[in-house]
Amino acid sequence: MSEFSDRQNIPYHLLSDLDSAVIRQYGILNDSIEPGDVFLYGIPYPGVYMCDEEGVVISKSFHDTYKKRDSADLLLDAALGRVVVNESSPQAKGGDDEVAIHVAVHGGDGSIRQGIVRQLVIRFEPGDGLHLYGEPVPEGMRALTVNASGPPGLVFQEPRFPETESLYLAAMDLTLQVWKGAFEITVPFYPVGELASETRPLDQGSVDISVDIQYQACDDETCRLPKSESFQFELPLDVIDVPNIDVHTGHGQREGAYDGTPHLRRLFLRKLKEHPLGFIRYLFKHVRLMRASKRRAKESNRQMNVHDD
Repeated sequence: MSEFSDRQNIPYHLLSDLDSAVIRQYGILNDSIEPGDVFLYGIPYPGVYMCDEEGVVISKSFHDTYKKRDSADLLLDAALGRVVVNESSPQAKGGDDEVAIHVAVHGGDGSIRQGIVRQLVIRFEPGDGLHLYGEPVPEGMRALTVNASGPPGLVFQEPRFPETESLYLAAMDLTLQVWKGAFEITVPFYPVGELASETRPLDQGSVDISVDIQYQACDDETCRLPKSESFQFELPLDVIDVPNIDVHTGHGQREGAYDGTPHLRRLFLRKLKEHPLGFIRYLFKHVRLMRASKRRAKESNRQMNVHDD
């Protein structure tokens, strides 16, 4: 571990937790991975504890798979208590004089990397006296909805809405939930191995995503007509940092300076001895993913040739 730290110029201490003893003590052992999964059993759920200047934990963030984790931008947001969108991030504006809409792709300047969570940040600015409705609403009225979509392998999580406030409509004798003033909705998303993997070259250089929004602006007496907005972004796919071992090298990823082959060999022998069938399952899974990648690359090249013609 010290050799790895020195070669990678890591300025802080690292913990070598060979038998996952500390992982178990923290209660973060990834129990979705079976003991027979040759290389992965014993790893933790990926997460971050955030501390203040006194070393007191003020927040934490954990995910349910080792292939999903927060970007540095999202961690900074958590520390600051607000979302700070970089000016260089992909952005688009919509709406009108009554409700202005601003959509940005937050994190990594809009690039997509395997397993790294980015966010769509949708900001609404209703004019004075106007509000937008949250669910539920009576028939004939439209609540605010946000739907994001992209290619297979790009996972969009549920939108995160801010708290609403109650509004009583005397004419209808009805209390509804609304947003007044400027507010933001975020949609976390990340790519999985189907779209971008650390063990093969990228199938394509970029992906297209769509953000579809429906809403209705009202004041305390009348409602405007329901409206729909659609935003499109072309986001670059980026390679990731990988260890310098055979399974990761030669794919165009950013390879580490430290040769991990001797350590991988020791891990392989230890895991093979503990679970001999697990390695066979791993090989079958790897071959299946590689074949699927070749099919996607072939289809992408075919479509490009059709467009060129």
